[in-house]
Amino acid sequence: MIAQTIGVLAKELLIEWRDRSRVSGLFFFGLAILLMVAFASPSEGALRDQAAGTLWVGLLLASTRALDQAYAIEMEHDAMEAMVLWPVDPRAVFYGKAIANSLLLTTVAIGLVPLLFAMYDVQLRGDPLMLLGFLVLGCAGLAAPGTLYGLVTAQARGSSVLLPLLLFPLVVPCILAAAKGTGVVLEGDPMGQGDSWLALLGAFNALHWSLSGVLYGRIAEDT
Repeated sequence: MIAQTIGVLAKELLIEWRDRSRVSGLFFFGLAILLMVAFASPSEGALRDQAAGTLWVGLLLASTRALDQAYAIEMEHDAMEAMVLWPVDPRAVFYGKAIANSLLLTTVAIGLVPLLFAMYDVQLRGDPLMLLGFLVLGCAGLAAPGTLYGLVTAQARGSSVLLPLLLFPLVVPCILAAAKGTGVVLEGDPMGQGDSWLALLGAFNALHWSLSGVLYGRIAEDT
C-alpha cells in the first residue's frame, strides 16, 4: 500500500505543480484574513495577543477552499467511479490525497508566518522546531477529516457551504490546540505548556488519520 500511496501523492503534487493558482489563492486568502484583523485591532498589545489565533483562523478558512477542490479533477472528468474501480487500496487514495493537502496547507502556513511577524509585531521567543511542529500537525489535523468530508460533499449541491458546516465542529479541538500552542511558542513557553498542546495535536491526528483511512473506502463506494 505504501507504493500506491506514494503514486497517488505524486499524482496530486504534479497536479498542484502544473496549476499553482490554488496555492497562491490560498496564500492570499489567508493573508487577507491577517490584514483585516490587523487593521481592525484597537492596539498593538491586542494585536500581538491575537497573532496566533488569527493565523489559525486564516488557515482554517483557507483550508475549506483547498479541501473543497480536492476532488475537482475527478468531478470535471467524471472519474469518481473510475477512482473507486481503480485496482488500488482505497486507503492509499485517501492517504495520498490527505498528505498532499497537508503539504499544501503547511506550505501556505510557512509562507504566512514571516508576514505574521511583520504585521503583528511578534517575535519567536520559543523553539523554532516546536513552532514547525505545530504548523505541520495543525495542518495535518485539518487535512485528514477535510479530505474525508471533501469526498462526502464532492457530488452534493452547495459543497462549498456544506463542507465547512461538517468540518468546522469536528476540528475545533485541533484549531484550539494549534492556536494555543503557537501562541505559547511565540511567547517563549515560560510555563512549559508547549509539549502538552503538541501531544494533544498528535493524539487528534492519530485518531482522525486512522479512522478516516478506515472509513474512506466505504464512503467512496457509496458516492
